[in-house]
Amino acid sequence: MGILAWIVLGLIAGILAKWIMPGRDGGGFIITTLLGVAGALVGGYVASLFGFGGVNSFSLQGILIATGGAFLLLYLYRLIK
Repeated sequence: MGILAWIVLGLIAGILAKWIMPGRDGGGFIITTLLGVAGALVGGYVASLFGFGGVNSFSLQGILIATGGAFLLLYLYRLIK
């Protein structure tokens, strides 16, 4: 995937993660995108460990894995904060 596809996937995953777990988090569009891209990396790593595959393409499976990773990062951020 190209860098633009990672940014779009990250934005979608970040928005979905914040939609699933709403709250008063700082940051806007850029933080949401970074959360989603980092979530895609974490989600892809965890999914590949469990044999579900990774985030290799812009597909429903890739979006779900990236959203799960972004949700995990958001949860950990709120625990620390």
